[in-house]
Order: sequence, then C-alpha cells, then structure tokens
Amino acid sequence: QVQLVESGGGLVHSGGSLRLSCATSGNIADISAWAWFRQAPGKLREFVAVILSGGYTNYVDPVKGRFTISRDNVKNIVYLQMSALKPEDTAVYYCAAARSPITSSLPLVRGYDYWGQGTQVTVSS
Repeated sequence: QVQLVESGGGLVHSGGSLRLSCATSGNIADISAWAWFRQAPGKLREFVAVILSGGYTNYVDPVKGRFTISRDNVKNIVYLQMSALKPEDTAVYYCAAARSPITSSLPLVRGYDYWGQGTQVTVSS
C-alpha cells in the first residue's frame, strides 16, 4: 500500500503562485510514476502532470510553461509548482501514483493505483 497526502492548496489571485505538496509513504519503492490530476466542479477529473522514476516529465497543454512537477526523493514528497495561475485552474488537485503504468495510460485516471484525498485550489479573477 501507498499513502498520499496533499497540502498547499488555497485561495490566490489571478497571476499568483502556489506550491502543492504530496507526502508519500508506504511501499513507494514499487511506484514508477507520480502524477497530479485536477477536478473542477461538474467536470471529469483530468490529468495535469506526471513525473516518472527516471525523471521524465509531461504536462497537459494548458499548464505547460506555468506548472512544474518535481519529486524530492529524500523527503519523499512530490511537488506541483504553479505560477501565472488563472481562474480556469480552479479545481481540487489530486496526487496519484502508479506501480507499473504503460505509456498510453499515464494521462488517464485508470492508469493509477493510489490517490490522495485532494486539496482545493481557488483562483480569483
């Protein structure tokens, strides 16, 4: 089992920045991919960013150049640094982990085995 606990959400003005943290514990040696997803009210949960154990990263187009995913392998924390935030970034942000994902499943909810409880990010205009 792997446990994921997100923190760092909050209310920020448009153009501002936030850093989300995902504290990871348990059998994390089994994990090959760490990701962030988000879910806005009335919408499906969508992929935001992923980082693989080898350091490869990928992002959904609307956040490229504004968000950065990283992992501190000493503290076992996955970060999502968000800058130039927009009102459309408002959502609950979830951390996710996958044991042995295939490349095509990395942007998909079903590609992940473990999920955190989420942290709310609200961007005011």
